[in-house]
Amino acid sequence: MPLISALRRQRQEDPCDFKAILIYRANSRTAKNPRFHGMISREETDQLLSVAEGSYLIRESQRQPGTYTLALRFGSQTRNFRLYYDGKHFVGEKRFESIHDLVTDGLITLYIETKAAEYIAKMTINPIYEHIGYTTLNREPAYKQHMAVLKETHDEKEATGQDGVSEKRLTSLVRRATLKENEQIPKYEKVHNFKVHTFRGPHWCEYCANFMWGLIAQGVKCADCGLNVHKQCSKMVPNDCKPDLKHVKKVYSCDLTTLVKAHITKRPMVVDMCIREIESRGLNSEGLYRVSGFSDLIEDVKMAFDRDGEKADISVNMYEDINIITGALKLYFRDLPIPLITYDAYPKFIESAKIVDPDEQLETLHEALRSLPPAHCETLRYLMAHLKRVTLHEKENLMSAENLGIVFGPTLMRSPELDPMAALNDIRYQRLVVELLIKNEDILF
Repeated sequence: MPLISALRRQRQEDPCDFKAILIYRANSRTAKNPRFHGMISREETDQLLSVAEGSYLIRESQRQPGTYTLALRFGSQTRNFRLYYDGKHFVGEKRFESIHDLVTDGLITLYIETKAAEYIAKMTINPIYEHIGYTTLNREPAYKQHMAVLKETHDEKEATGQDGVSEKRLTSLVRRATLKENEQIPKYEKVHNFKVHTFRGPHWCEYCANFMWGLIAQGVKCADCGLNVHKQCSKMVPNDCKPDLKHVKKVYSCDLTTLVKAHITKRPMVVDMCIREIESRGLNSEGLYRVSGFSDLIEDVKMAFDRDGEKADISVNMYEDINIITGALKLYFRDLPIPLITYDAYPKFIESAKIVDPDEQLETLHEALRSLPPAHCETLRYLMAHLKRVTLHEKENLMSAENLGIVFGPTLMRSPELDPMAALNDIRYQRLVVELLIKNEDILF
């Protein structure tokens, strides 16, 4: 790869032998002198380490007793790093089981970042990402979906011989098929869920196609789609994560947008399936959503969704009590890591509930809805339409918009405030927000 070539050229030009550094490091593990030298000065440290590149020691700081410094010889200079320990040794973000591993990884990183600094700075300028990487691979399913259309049109073209007309028709058919697909499944935008990752064996960045260096935590990996990139490249990757079911292994407690993109649906299947079941046999049930189902059976429904996804059986044959299904739906919303009404949008919704003028109140509430992520807004719209239908059976189920607001307010909204008293004061406004959304569902969405 280009980075490797750049380093090879640098090795030929530079007298510093990196292999010799690592050999010295390996041999120094068995040296008689201990690696910890107590409280010594920088000058003494420099003198001790001047014997060889890659040598190191740990010392206690004279300026701040009780704190420790890793001193490392590299590039004919002694470099000092504040050393920490929290069960593992670390200088920056990476954690190591031993100081030996920390130093070895540090030497690799220093060598590459020093000798190939100019190349590293240019790595993200011409990425392969848009051309042969992740996005192209993820376009393949859509391409396959339109193959039948392409084949049909190609056959027509051969039969008629009218190249220009057939070509136009081809474009029209593909566009129409694409639009139809877009109407069915919205293109929700999603940021990648990057986590620091240790790659086993040689690994290359899927954004810039360059080598990932180091012993551990060489880069980051998206926990939802599996994209592997350098940490610096992760800042350049577009918000086009396409979660894969290989990585998204649960339904409950999963980010809402991640779940719908992984299953290629408009809304979480839990919401659709539970609402269909409730509306088919539970709209006249007294205290619907207010009466609690048996908690162990609600947990069973949760486990069924996590295990089987859309194949989970929540029919009357499995769960006769409709309150188990309503309980499972409420639990899904409570378990969301980011609430249905997100933390970012929360203040706007609470503000709307405090407004006295009805027209201004609805205008503010509409603006608040526009600030929600698309998948959240679509799910909220579907839920409010369902709750509106629940209120149409109020004479039988005794559940008004106000009663449903009391149930769903804290379920759909969680205050970002850490102060318990501030969160407590918001409960009445949370109830009012949901009540307003139900009553004005046809206007707001």
